Amino acid sequence: MPDLSVTLGRLSFKNPILVASGTFGYAREMAGVVDFAKLGGIIPKTVTRQPRIGNPPPRTVETPSGMLNAIGLDNDGIDHFLAHHVPYLRALPTAIIANIAGKTEAEFIEMAAMMGLAEGLEGLELNLSCPNVSGGVDFATDPEVTRRVVAGVRSVCPLPLIAKLTPNVTNIVPIAQAAADAGADAVSLINTFVGMAIDWKRRRPILGNVTGGLSGPAIKPLALRLVWQVARNVRIPIIGIGGISNIDDVMEFLIAGASAVQIGTANFFDPTVSTRIVDQLPSALETLKSGSVVEVVGTLSA
Repeated sequence: MPDLSVTLGRLSFKNPILVASGTFGYAREMAGVVDFAKLGGIIPKTVTRQPRIGNPPPRTVETPSGMLNAIGLDNDGIDHFLAHHVPYLRALPTAIIANIAGKTEAEFIEMAAMMGLAEGLEGLELNLSCPNVSGGVDFATDPEVTRRVVAGVRSVCPLPLIAKLTPNVTNIVPIAQAAADAGADAVSLINTFVGMAIDWKRRRPILGNVTGGLSGPAIKPLALRLVWQVARNVRIPIIGIGGISNIDDVMEFLIAGASAVQIGTANFFDPTVSTRIVDQLPSALETLKSGSVVEVVGTLSA
């Protein structure tokens, strides 16, 4: 059997297949449907400092080969997450990476310090960009702001850090470099693209928030390009995200330079897709005559 394990900085996973924040709930929702032991890791729904009710409905709309969502980080806040969800999550047979979003740099640092004290978390993903939050700030559109947030979190939190970056920038490379320079163990590429849908008969936007984040197969070529760009220019492990729904997609991201991937929107239409991909991974590696996942990462001949 090929070696499926991967290491991203101080993070180690038994295989490179993770499930993305916001698409898997807090894992309880998938119990009885998904064999958690097969997954490389779970990234539960983004947590904020205070409870959020999210954006007004409608919050989602299907688009050709994708989905727009404007949930607005609806959640019960970090205190509830630590008291109610972490005890359940840390008992699961896979790695748990918490995900946080702050309204300010100081809030990111405060929340990271709280997460750093929690038992059973393998790492912390910083949601530096959430394009569907009303009045929200995309911290990852500016290299200096990205550097400050990651460095501030790094100073108070002992957990391995993953910076989740936005594609809604002219050049993502200096932002990924800033995250690396500030102490991030890895970067997640990418968050959703800002988009919108219109009901032309009513002359109104369909989403209650007007705009939302586009995800799903439609964005895969764009996400692949960004992973490839960062892999060529920044020496930091990458977790690829964007339209992954089958084993071929996974292999494309690995070869482009991602050391692991997150399955997102596909969980909505096929909750078992992640575990099925794990089962198919050894055969895909054998097709390339590779004995491990690590051997194929970043091997694109371009």
